[in-house]
Amino acid sequence: MRRRPIDTQDKTTGPIDAVITWVNGRAETHHRNRSRYMAHAHFPLHENGINPHRWHCSDEILYCLLSIESYAPWTRKIWIVVDDEVPALSELSDELRAKIRFVFHQDIFNEFCSVLPTFNSLAIESMLWRINGLSECFMYFNDDVFLTAPLIPADVFQNGSPVLRGDWVDYSALLTTPETSQDPAKFNHFMQINAAMLAGFEVTKLFSAAHVVHPLRRTVMASLFDQHPQEFMNNIKHRFRNLSQFLPQGLHNHACIVAGTAVIHTADDHLHIWSGQGAGTSLTETRSLLQNIANSDIKFLCVNDLPQLEEVIPEVRQWLRSMVGGSASR
Repeated sequence: MRRRPIDTQDKTTGPIDAVITWVNGRAETHHRNRSRYMAHAHFPLHENGINPHRWHCSDEILYCLLSIESYAPWTRKIWIVVDDEVPALSELSDELRAKIRFVFHQDIFNEFCSVLPTFNSLAIESMLWRINGLSECFMYFNDDVFLTAPLIPADVFQNGSPVLRGDWVDYSALLTTPETSQDPAKFNHFMQINAAMLAGFEVTKLFSAAHVVHPLRRTVMASLFDQHPQEFMNNIKHRFRNLSQFLPQGLHNHACIVAGTAVIHTADDHLHIWSGQGAGTSLTETRSLLQNIANSDIKFLCVNDLPQLEEVIPEVRQWLRSMVGGSASR
């Protein structure tokens, strides 16, 4: 059993909101527009940006929301950023639904709506800070990231400084082998490189963010938008992921590190289950991976491909539901 007190927000950080990006890739309008823009692209599109798994909807957002309710009930508001369809949330509690606000792409792109529709998470992430009414300090969730243990505000912000999880890495070898840039699994590395170099870091030593909840400051993103207008315009103009883009949260993190306003968290409290993980191994071995989460101090879980994991572990949804939807102690 793990019990931790649920603290309220400290005065230096203030209220903390959550932002989740979501899209229903099976929606007729989305699928039709996506196919049309892919067919009329003026240059080859990167495989990482057009893999249909990127837009697959498998109820991950339900588990994400339940995990916030269970383990971060102090969250002030939850903003779900969508294109033109909202997820069905009827089975959530009235208390949780009262916290949720839907924000459409046109709301945050506003005067830049000429780049819409977009099917590019990097473009959307570049504009999240423009949500009207968003708190200064906020947590950004991909809908496949879940909390699996009680969280307190100091886990994500300390005296207003974002708590960063990841590693210092040397990615210089990636630039010496051109074919690596076409590897879908390495695409995120190049986005991290672009972000770090934009902030003045060398490719030999940059901070690579883990697949976790990203704590972001709204004013930092606004300042970066003013400092790098051309780079942000390039980031939002691509309807599909492109190697010239940067990871917005990566730029934010490096800017905070430069300013001395970031806390680097070194404890191993997060787990990333990537697409294909567990395939080819015994069911017992793969199940032990999940059991280790329940018996450890893991607070953040990212499951990149839930349907694939379900093929390996048929009962994974029931397990996930028990992990994120139970009481805040176990």
